[in-house]
Amino acid sequence: MHHQWLLLAACFWVIFMFMVASKFITLTFKDPDAYSTKQEFLFLTAVPDSRKLQEEQQFPEELKPTGKMLADGQLAQPLVYMERLELIQNVCRDAALKNLSHTAVSKFVLDRIFVCDKHKILFCQTPKVGNTQWKKVLIVLNGAFPSIEDIPENVVHDHEKNGLPRLSAFSDAEIQKRLKTYFKFFIVRDPFERLISAFKDKFVHNPRFEPWYRHEIAPGIIRKYRRNRTETRGIQFEDFVRYLGDPNHRWLDLQFGDHIIHWVTYVELCAPCEISYSVIGHHETLEDDAPYILKEAGIDHLVSYPTIPPGITVYNKTKVEHYFLGISKRDIRRLYARFEGDFKLFGYQKPDFLLN
Repeated sequence: MHHQWLLLAACFWVIFMFMVASKFITLTFKDPDAYSTKQEFLFLTAVPDSRKLQEEQQFPEELKPTGKMLADGQLAQPLVYMERLELIQNVCRDAALKNLSHTAVSKFVLDRIFVCDKHKILFCQTPKVGNTQWKKVLIVLNGAFPSIEDIPENVVHDHEKNGLPRLSAFSDAEIQKRLKTYFKFFIVRDPFERLISAFKDKFVHNPRFEPWYRHEIAPGIIRKYRRNRTETRGIQFEDFVRYLGDPNHRWLDLQFGDHIIHWVTYVELCAPCEISYSVIGHHETLEDDAPYILKEAGIDHLVSYPTIPPGITVYNKTKVEHYFLGISKRDIRRLYARFEGDFKLFGYQKPDFLLN
């Protein structure tokens, strides 16, 4: 009799444990959408915080708040990012700088802006400012590849294969809708340091093996701007500076086509006085700006900006002085006159150590 009671108690215990387990399974998988959404998250360089995922699921995508909310329902951005936008507004209102700060939102500009409809993001490409990594982030967010590591390097800039549409591909009405409602950003760096980077990348190292820079564009610049006609070396930085500072450079730009995007002004690329951007990032503070941009775009729980090598974003005055050594003050002043709008719009100091 004693053994029968023990057997009966054991049966009751098994049944009780089965009921508890069933309840747990039901609670865990009762929301199939939440589970499938969790499986679709795109991992780039960090694992999402599970608590943050739960918070994000409480808001529909179009209602998801970004930044810190004020009492009146408005968003409060950290002071530095607000100051950057206010500076742009002030410079745009300066009539004396209108020719340097304003440009039409042409097809050239729309071709520079990449679209992520899934997360309502527009990114304006400013070459030689770490844009490859941002394009990789958007490519993954658009679903073309599951992670940054899976994107072949030769596909990143191939816009027929990377699943990254340009804003120019849409109708006028769709363009205006996206410009008014999407999160918009781009990155800048010291204008002269960017030009040095463009020169090194396209005419010295040319890591992407783009032969037209050395064999077509460089000879064109040399023929027009080299002072010593007996000089037989390849293109020098002073040739490049003289070309960029020429007020009549545009006729040559037309021959070079869209390849000039690597050294035209931020104004010409992204029209910051005509398009109201949400955030302007600076290459020199990218360690802070990249996480902030991801957060404001509402995608920080999905992606992380790839690791930035130490010191790579620091402004290098010594390098700038070295490259401009021996170039005439007249040519440097003409170069600054062309890029003055970029210096003033984005708060970069006038390089008096080169000009005076």
